[in-house]
Amino acid sequence: MGSDATERHRRLIHYGYQGLMETFSASPKELARSVKRQRNLISQMVIREIASRYRGSALGMVWSLIIPILMLAIYTFVFSYIFKARWRVGTDSKTEFALVLFAGLMLFNMFADCINRAPTQIVTNVNFVKKVVFPLEILSIVTVVASMFQMLISLVVWLVFYVAVLGAPPMTALLLPLVVLPLVLITLGVTWFLAALGVYLRDVAQITGILTTTLMFLTPIFFPASAVPQTLQILFLLNPLAVIVEQARDVLIWGKLPDFPMLGGLVVISLLIAWFGYACFQKTRRGFSDVL
Repeated sequence: MGSDATERHRRLIHYGYQGLMETFSASPKELARSVKRQRNLISQMVIREIASRYRGSALGMVWSLIIPILMLAIYTFVFSYIFKARWRVGTDSKTEFALVLFAGLMLFNMFADCINRAPTQIVTNVNFVKKVVFPLEILSIVTVVASMFQMLISLVVWLVFYVAVLGAPPMTALLLPLVVLPLVLITLGVTWFLAALGVYLRDVAQITGILTTTLMFLTPIFFPASAVPQTLQILFLLNPLAVIVEQARDVLIWGKLPDFPMLGGLVVISLLIAWFGYACFQKTRRGFSDVL
């Protein structure tokens, strides 16, 4: 009798576990409820994620400030004093190119950091997979928010350098969050998708590094979008990162309002990408524990 009771208990646990695994919803409303319920856990994990990136180093979190300062100094020296590069014809500013370059690069780095980390996100957190009640979907949110923190530090460095060299930035810079919103949504959707794919296909972790490097040179980071041949402009604009980087420079540096119709369309597309990535994650997560 004792053994039969134990077996029944084991089966109840097994089928109860399977039942829970089969009820993962891909509804955006359920995601919003999950984020609201787990907001304290997300905050704690973001802090831990940021701290873990610098754990064991002598300067700790100070590196998050030193790295963008060093990179901005290197860009200024190399492009302004060695290559004599100028973003606009007729300008004599030696630092404008570095400011324009860094403005695009800090946005792209946030995207690339999340994408490169995504394929191993679940694989390196097997202990969370084994916990039925743990909301695995928040791991991607934690990664994106932690990378946004680094982007914010870079933005502060950029602003200080801009004020020191050119004075106060244009008032349109206040619209930067509107421009960054689709970037965050796209990054989140792709991160969810790659996190799920990385569980089943470990080679993805090797491929993402190559893809992000390629994408960096297909995005107007080192050159203006106007430098792209007219025949390739349409294909070039299909890259949502290209549009976001150009719009960010418009509001941060050139004092232009964003193209609101284009930005509105991009927000809709980014929402669809985010939902698609989340849906793929939810539909495949029931098999994570079997693979891991």
